[in-house]
Amino acid sequence: MSLRYALLAILRVGPLSGYDLQKQFSQSVGHVWHAPDSQIYPELRKMEAAGLVEGEEQARGERGTRRVYHVTDAGDRAYLEWMQSPLDYQRVRDPAHLRAAYLENTTPDAARAFLRAHIAEWEGELEQWEGELVRIDALGNPMLVRRLAVTPEEDRERTIAYKRFAYEGLVERARGEIAWARRGLALVDRLNP
Repeated sequence: MSLRYALLAILRVGPLSGYDLQKQFSQSVGHVWHAPDSQIYPELRKMEAAGLVEGEEQARGERGTRRVYHVTDAGDRAYLEWMQSPLDYQRVRDPAHLRAAYLENTTPDAARAFLRAHIAEWEGELEQWEGELVRIDALGNPMLVRRLAVTPEEDRERTIAYKRFAYEGLVERARGEIAWARRGLALVDRLNP
């Protein structure tokens, strides 16, 4: 259900076509909630059937049309209720930590390769999220710019601060995963002299 609320959060800023919504999603919410196009479009149809969004056909070029979605009053209420309700934490499914629990069943070289790949993955995430912090500070994040355009002046500082807070958490998570994997490499070396 979180996908639904992520889509509502984006559409509350202003109407978008499915294509534009997918682009905005990947540039903003997609950093914290992954969803491929194959999930976004069916969810939009479900949301429309539930009365949370309304789609309208608009002309696109000479012969084409596109469907543009707006949040309805019911969608706005559902989103605000979700924001005020307790979060339903899900049990963790973490394949990397699962594999780490059984590294004794592989060779030291394979364990090292796994941990180095984990570091590389999280270094990529860290770079992306640190870059996002730079874009937030420079007001270069497209979704943030859209959001600020419809945000009253007195609420803009809060909007920026909370967006920054979310990405600072992602940066800390990436740094923690990198440090964890480096400790794993040291452990492999200690256990396999």
